[in-house]
Amino acid sequence: MQVDEILGLLKQQANPTYLTGMQRFGIDSSRALGVKLPAVRKLAKGLKKDHVLAQQLWDTGVHEARIMASLVDDPAWVTEQQIDSWTKDFYSWDLCDQVCGNLFDRTSFVVAKAIEFSAREEEFVKRAGFVLMAEYAVHNKKAPDDIFIPFFAIMEREAWDSRNFVKKAINWALRQIGKRNSTLKAVAIAAANRIANQNCKSARWIGSNALAELIIDKNFLKKYKPS
Repeated sequence: MQVDEILGLLKQQANPTYLTGMQRFGIDSSRALGVKLPAVRKLAKGLKKDHVLAQQLWDTGVHEARIMASLVDDPAWVTEQQIDSWTKDFYSWDLCDQVCGNLFDRTSFVVAKAIEFSAREEEFVKRAGFVLMAEYAVHNKKAPDDIFIPFFAIMEREAWDSRNFVKKAINWALRQIGKRNSTLKAVAIAAANRIANQNCKSARWIGSNALAELIIDKNFLKKYKPS
């Protein structure tokens, strides 16, 4: 299927009223058609993995086409240069999250890029760093704990960032990694406590919100109760 055909199918399912709904959730709809995500995913599911088509879809600049690009691309063909280029184009939290969770976290560059992006200044690039940490924790069930433990120090370092889409991504990564197993949960609770005790409003929110979820298991608390 060609790019023009795909755009035509997306336009057939576009609903202008959905654009208003996107705005209510803080999504930049200025480049969107107004197609719901399940419909985008359904259309993408009918396509084979195609790296060239993915790049063509991305180059259209259309919001839903870019999400589709992340669904039809082949992670094995993705380069560091492509990750850098696409990430620079992020302008909305949902595009950031979809691309990171559908594609980038399945590449061999995920850990290096998570660390690199977490120190960047641009809001959605920095968000991408922590989204990659969270999504990698969800999707790579066989990754060893040693991969994730260094991420906690990065979260502590960056918890000062009060920008909404950054602090929420840090919180997400903290909670998601902590939910992998009891070992990581103990480390996450300790990190969340240190973050919550930082003299910074955003850090206090990140830490306390994560603790509220991580310590919900009373039996776990009896064994790993933080000092």
